[in-house]
Amino acid sequence: MIHFLQVDKTYPDDIKALTKISCKIERGEFVFITGPSGAGKTTLLKLIIRAERQDRGEILVNKRNISRLKNSQVPLLRREIGFVFQDFKLLHNKSVYDNIALVLRAVGHNKKEIPKRVRHVLKTVGLEEWILQQTPLKLSGGEQQRVAIARALVNTPAIVLADEPTGNLDPELTVEIMNLLEKVNALGTTVVVATHNTGLVAQYQKRIIPLYRGALAA
Repeated sequence: MIHFLQVDKTYPDDIKALTKISCKIERGEFVFITGPSGAGKTTLLKLIIRAERQDRGEILVNKRNISRLKNSQVPLLRREIGFVFQDFKLLHNKSVYDNIALVLRAVGHNKKEIPKRVRHVLKTVGLEEWILQQTPLKLSGGEQQRVAIARALVNTPAIVLADEPTGNLDPELTVEIMNLLEKVNALGTTVVVATHNTGLVAQYQKRIIPLYRGALAA
């Protein structure tokens, strides 16, 4: 499903984010990308959605070499991938409904189908319909992260990438969000979670791709 082949990424001022990364994530897996801050976890996720371009190597997603995609084809790639951010990245001036529905509008879904899909995905993440007309700042951190996950899922992606999805949550909410991601994975979605939380990794016992200073760690 996701295959990195000798991938390098260097930022300006010779900051080496990733060096000779080769790894593979199979369809339907739940995988942790681990490592301390600065290890290259976020860069790796950004490369998968073509928010960044590698300097060398190849990246395959669903058997397509995304390095060779034209810019006009990148939105098609991103329709297959949901992204969950640590800081939610919700639009504070929009309702919860609009935050989720915007994804469907952007890809041209039938207008009559959008309300049904939004309500269905909200139920999937365990939220009540009354939340739909609220703005994100009126919700708790856990509720905001559930909305962010709902937004990532509403287009039924094959892959969900989560960048430190529990970094701003207390331990109880962390368990709730991780259990939700396990539920998403059980439905057949490939889930990749980047985290520096070693306790979380130990608790959930998933396959690990460890990074240290941009390289695969032993």
